[in-house]
Amino acid sequence: MFRIINIILVSVMLALPIKAEDKNLDDKEHQWSFFSGTFDFSDDGARATLFGIQHQNESLFRESFLGTISPITGFMITADQAKYAYTGIQAHYKIGALNIIPSFTPGLYGEGDGKDLGHIIEFKSELQLSLDLFSNSELGFSYNHLSNASIGDKNPGANSYMFNFMKKF
Repeated sequence: MFRIINIILVSVMLALPIKAEDKNLDDKEHQWSFFSGTFDFSDDGARATLFGIQHQNESLFRESFLGTISPITGFMITADQAKYAYTGIQAHYKIGALNIIPSFTPGLYGEGDGKDLGHIIEFKSELQLSLDLFSNSELGFSYNHLSNASIGDKNPGANSYMFNFMKKF
């Protein structure tokens, strides 16, 4: 059921029209997010520090009934050499200086000396809350869950939290 919902969600978002507007060349279209936190904080035996980076190209956004949707790509690594490279979509909702940013990203996971999540393909669902610091930067906190949606023999999942700094260039 989880897989069917995700396939439908991604298909709907890809079918939405791209917002067409001319951008000023001085506009900052690329946002980079740098984050650090705790990988799998809910499993004492697998808990590890994580570091990561994520890119968002704001010129590729789509307006939809779900809000502003844009593609993201990123990479994270843990102190145990577990690695996750991903690409997917995120929505952006703004309430004053507060930003609410849910995302969904399928990716490739390598356990290194870290936790065996049961499959090389993992799906990350994340919720990020951030505050606008200046016109080009945000400071935030996020929570995510990695899962293989039971496509592997086992699916222990991993819950992580991170502190984020986002900067537009």
